[in-house]
Amino acid sequence: MLELLKLAALFAVTALAEIVGCYLPWLVLKQARPVWLLLPAAASLALFAWLLTLHPAAAGRTYAAYGGMYIAVALLWLRFVDGIALSRWDMAGAGLALAGMAVVAMQPQI
Repeated sequence: MLELLKLAALFAVTALAEIVGCYLPWLVLKQARPVWLLLPAAASLALFAWLLTLHPAAAGRTYAAYGGMYIAVALLWLRFVDGIALSRWDMAGAGLALAGMAVVAMQPQI
């Protein structure tokens, strides 16, 4: 259980780095925010790529499991940054995605 929590925390930080790295250019392009925001965006995307390398599983398995956490973190971003209330469908989808992440990430090593 502790291993799953550590893995989930690393995936959550990884997802946050990716979302910030994509959100800042979105602000520049869609809301005419200052161009200098592209610098922390690039740093955040570099951090995202580095964090993915910290996972012990094969790259494809890491990416597959990461997708489940990305969905959950993106929905939290929707709620707390964009200020949009989550529906029960959002919550159910996040739960299913996290369950899928756990299945892929914690499978027995053969």
